[in-house]
Amino acid sequence: MQGHGQAQPVKPPPSTGLLVFLRVFFVVISVCSFGLLGWTMMLRLALVTRKSLDWGLFVATLAAEILGIVLLGTEGGEEIHTPGGWLGLALLLGSLVVVISYYLSADIRHFHQLSYPTAGYAQHQQAPAPVYGYQQQQSPYNSATGPHTPVPPSTPIPQSGTPTPTPPPQPQRPAPARIDQVRAELDELSDYLRKHEDGR
Repeated sequence: MQGHGQAQPVKPPPSTGLLVFLRVFFVVISVCSFGLLGWTMMLRLALVTRKSLDWGLFVATLAAEILGIVLLGTEGGEEIHTPGGWLGLALLLGSLVVVISYYLSADIRHFHQLSYPTAGYAQHQQAPAPVYGYQQQQSPYNSATGPHTPVPPSTPIPQSGTPTPTPPPQPQRPAPARIDQVRAELDELSDYLRKHEDGR
């Protein structure tokens, strides 16, 4: 006999207050550093989501900020005079705006999906398999989704290795000729019994 596999426990997301604090903290330190610490937002996002896209964007953000610092460093004085310096400043501030908007949208979307998983996925994880053709009663509640509308039971498909029961054969109606034959035999039997009784 095979038992049902248990669903792996899902780690609950952090509280909303902590998430808001972390988002504000990383945005503030990036803005206060004029984009020099913008890579910290992308590092946190990559560590949280563990997506290869976010890791790639983290590396690209870090490279853009290093290039912006190098271009600004080529300026000799306190003022920017060359196109390279302006390009470095535009690279730092432009990447800061793009990184903040992407970080906030991706972080909010990630934790929203953790808090409210789709109902179809949760029902797929919690749906019990039918056991040997018997229909099972499903509870209108389960731990992952709360109340849900019960699904009408479906007819189980017979397995290839198990024999399918055949219905008993239906009694066939006698043909009209057979009815006439039985009626004639009953008439003969009635005549015989009458003669037999008369002979007493």
